[in-house]
Amino acid sequence: MSRRSSFSLRGRKALVAIKDERDASIVRRQFERLGIEGVAWALGEPVDFAPDLSLIDDEFLPLLQPAQRAFLARSPVIALLGTETPSRLKMVLELDPASFLVKPLRSAGIYAALVMAFERNERTSELKQQIIKLENRLKSRRVVLAAVLQVMNSHALAEPAAFALIRKAAMEHRKTIEELSAEITARGALPRATG
Repeated sequence: MSRRSSFSLRGRKALVAIKDERDASIVRRQFERLGIEGVAWALGEPVDFAPDLSLIDDEFLPLLQPAQRAFLARSPVIALLGTETPSRLKMVLELDPASFLVKPLRSAGIYAALVMAFERNERTSELKQQIIKLENRLKSRRVVLAAVLQVMNSHALAEPAAFALIRKAAMEHRKTIEELSAEITARGALPRATG
């Protein structure tokens, strides 16, 4: 399944929490042009849909309820900045925004902020998946090392030769080296060769 392009915004839903009516009307107008459904949200109200994006005005910060912060973490957040004081920026950073817009808003820049938010969110998700995969491989290295040591001892081989033997057996059995190593450590020996 191919991922949705960050440049294609039509049909997406956004949660919008903006205090100033002028800024809210600019966002509504741009969303209409881009084909995004914007749903106004007053913090604390329940939300009965999964938004693709959230726009949060810095005047609503800090979010005191952990449920609000957890809810916003499910999709990219665009922060609307009114002041650039260190304390305000610290509160905005707690949201982990994927992008930001500076108030007073103008129609220029909204599309770029949206695209950047979706793209950053996608890249972050991919990186998290890579990290999980690498952590799992790192954990499995202990099993591979144990299997190599076992084969070295049982076949009186040097480390490179023992690893080559495990790799060859893994290819013959159509398994990963990690899977075969787990079998070796569990059984105490290499599996029999096929064919």
